[in-house]
Amino acid sequence: MTDTLAEDASFFQSIKQELATAQVGDVLDVMGYRHQFLPYGITPMQPHTKLVGRAMPALEADIFGEGGSDAKGPLSNRPFGLMMEALDDLKENEVYVATGGSFQYALWGGLMSTRATHLKAAGAVLNGYARDASEIEALGFAVFSRGLYAQDQGVRGKVIDWRCTVEIEGVRVRPGDVVFGDREGVLIIPHEVERDAIEKALAKANTENKVADAIKEGMSACEALSTFGVF
Repeated sequence: MTDTLAEDASFFQSIKQELATAQVGDVLDVMGYRHQFLPYGITPMQPHTKLVGRAMPALEADIFGEGGSDAKGPLSNRPFGLMMEALDDLKENEVYVATGGSFQYALWGGLMSTRATHLKAAGAVLNGYARDASEIEALGFAVFSRGLYAQDQGVRGKVIDWRCTVEIEGVRVRPGDVVFGDREGVLIIPHEVERDAIEKALAKANTENKVADAIKEGMSACEALSTFGVF
């Protein structure tokens, strides 16, 4: 494992063990990053799943049937477009983040999870649906999506680019940004402020523990806010 991978692995493990998305999201609000949660409909396939890794965005587009002999685009007659190339390019601790298509087909499935698991990817976050739920659950692979839908993307959608910046309902996701997901949401932490944000979130978590102890001993909500600055 390279030094960078080792540092990331330790960093991500501390986030998973010690923090929730709510705490980091609150800190990002204070830092001026106030639109970092992906839409609330994107949730984990298994409720207690936590996911932390670096974003590897993939851009989808709808298609309408086979390309045919008259089609001129470079991806017209390539099933799934660049999906296989994007999947094979996943690195350790990366999160496949797919968006761009409609909600008419699944963006992720069991075989993709098998390949991603072999590559030691951290998980997948989909602005759309997943399928092959039993296979994915058996693998223990972390998938966050808008739900389950078995319809294949084969003749309905293609990956047209990857490792590119994407947006999901106004939330910008760049290659290398930190993706943090739990059952309360999926948060995008900009790469340039990740260390500062997590350091402040850890401090916030410590303060919240003190607040909880004080409240259990009878401190009022108003006094807790005045004393600790959080509630």
